[in-house]
Amino acid sequence: MTSFPSGFGLGLSLILAIGAQNAFVLRQGLRGEHVLPVVLTCALSDALLIAAGVAGFGALVTAVPWIVPVFRWGGAAFLVLYGARAAWAAWRGGGHLDPATAAGGLRRAVAICLALTWLNPHVYLDTLVLLGGVSTQADSPVAFGLGAMTASFVFFFSLGYGAALLRPVFARPAAWRVLDAGIALVMWAIAASLLSA
Repeated sequence: MTSFPSGFGLGLSLILAIGAQNAFVLRQGLRGEHVLPVVLTCALSDALLIAAGVAGFGALVTAVPWIVPVFRWGGAAFLVLYGARAAWAAWRGGGHLDPATAAGGLRRAVAICLALTWLNPHVYLDTLVLLGGVSTQADSPVAFGLGAMTASFVFFFSLGYGAALLRPVFARPAAWRVLDAGIALVMWAIAASLLSA
């Protein structure tokens, strides 16, 4: 009975950190664009990775050490570019909430979401290695994994749909500049932490 809440608690604590994926979900939620496909993409991706970790994929990652630097450098490069894109948007300005204007199509939003999820080395360390490793010590690894998966769904749906509460603040273009600048700094900080690890 304790495995599910333990998995939920650890999964939620790992996912709460502000990162590229969370910033993108927040932005989509603020704009009200493709929120359901984006949050489902994030939550289902996490569920697949958690399931793989609980099933023992963490041992494979440990057995193939060259995969970690590949994820680290590839993820850092992606985050630097995504941060540059956000910095450009902050410098250029002009962002605002206009229900009649979409920032991008569904395919583009899901593609960005998938890239932010699957090119992030931290997601593999958190789901495959950490959650997978801790699940081996739980009374029921399956219940532990289900708890972590549930935390992912709760978090992403709350973030994506809860962002609507902030829409009045982001009706002002200056707020978008601050958000984009913050996203750029977060992306670059994560990239720097990857490269210095």
